[in-house]
Amino acid sequence: MSYHPSELAFTPAVKAVQERLGSRETYSGVANHIGWRTKVNAELAAFVAERDSFYLATASKDGQPYIQHRGGPKGFLKVIDDTTLGFADYAGNRQYISTGNLVENDRAFLFLMDYPTRRRIKIWGRAEVVEGDPELLAKVRDPEYDAEPQRVFLFHIETYDRNCPQHIPQRYTVEEFQPHIQELNDRIAELEGKNAQS
Repeated sequence: MSYHPSELAFTPAVKAVQERLGSRETYSGVANHIGWRTKVNAELAAFVAERDSFYLATASKDGQPYIQHRGGPKGFLKVIDDTTLGFADYAGNRQYISTGNLVENDRAFLFLMDYPTRRRIKIWGRAEVVEGDPELLAKVRDPEYDAEPQRVFLFHIETYDRNCPQHIPQRYTVEEFQPHIQELNDRIAELEGKNAQS
């Protein structure tokens, strides 16, 4: 039996639960499903370039999970090559939970959400923290951010998949909604001006 990247998610235990609960037949043909990829394509690169936040999951050596939110300007998560993503790590609360977890266990997961279009991409892989590499730091740093990056997180993609939009709430940032607010404000000002002349 040949290996497919989806096996990272659909482990024997997961398959057993799917079988017991009646969804295994639906997912048994997942090896032919085009959503499971191992290399960055144009669609993923464009999706990553528009993200201003994502969630990074790591686990300790003993398997204690931890999820960390990361945020920045759109595109702060960079495509390094066709199997690697990276981002600059700036000084924060100095807990270093993700960093410490990756010392003992390099398995990691990225969850990228696009609320306005109700799309999400899940990425399985391995991650590492790189320090003392000026060339790599230059690739991932935000030139408009005054702080100096401390290190780089590299995420090596093993596979990724898209999810359906069911139950994803549609949300917008203030920046995304600002043109609509301005349009309404302009219309209100126009109507108030007409009322004042009546």
